[in-house]
Amino acid sequence: MAIVTSVLKLVLCSAFLLSSPCLLAQAGDVTATFMIAPHAGKTAKHPTLNNIVLWLTPIDDSEPLRTVPPPTAGYRLTQKNKEFSPHLLVVPAGTSVDFPNLDPFFHNVFSLFNGKRFDLGLYEAGQHRSVRFDREGVSYIFCNIHPEMGAIVVALKTPFYAVSSATGAVTIHDVPPGQYRLHMWSERYRGTNSDGGADPGRRIIQVTKEGASLGTIVLAPAPDPLTNHKNKFGEDYPATPAATY
Repeated sequence: MAIVTSVLKLVLCSAFLLSSPCLLAQAGDVTATFMIAPHAGKTAKHPTLNNIVLWLTPIDDSEPLRTVPPPTAGYRLTQKNKEFSPHLLVVPAGTSVDFPNLDPFFHNVFSLFNGKRFDLGLYEAGQHRSVRFDREGVSYIFCNIHPEMGAIVVALKTPFYAVSSATGAVTIHDVPPGQYRLHMWSERYRGTNSDGGADPGRRIIQVTKEGASLGTIVLAPAPDPLTNHKNKFGEDYPATPAATY
């Protein structure tokens, strides 16, 4: 009877989705460390290595992925002191993000990039509007009135992602064993490979039940898409903003 019970538990466990405690018990951590290429370190304008997003998509996508529970207050990108906060927001694809205006003046939030194109129009202090990021992609967010404002929303279909610390360390927790395609995104850097091979930010990796260590991923500076951007009409911002804003 004990043998039959054990076999039955094994069968039931293997039938659960990735959100099952059975599979999570076999999951491991995937770690990596980012560094700037030695020859580029002195010329990089932003030496810190925070806000680099690393994520994994399963090669075998036959099983539904576990869901990522939203924050208690939902996903928000606030406007205050002519800044977006947080500067970087990673959300599951299909998530709605709230854009509250906490400044005592108007804002006009928009994005014309391929992640999610939208224009929330002009709205005043105390109001908020929301956008559903219905597909995977990177969206660069701006204000049509204040050129100094900029933020990024990264919408992902996978729950296996993490954001690097200022030292470049990153850990993706609870990744079940299997093959995954590795992706990375950075506002300021791009992946490089001193051996001349494929970009290390887009390769196939194998994760075991103990996880995986990706070692060091070397980066080179890249143009910042938030610098010197145009307004929502594709034009330069006025030299002097309207006094009422």
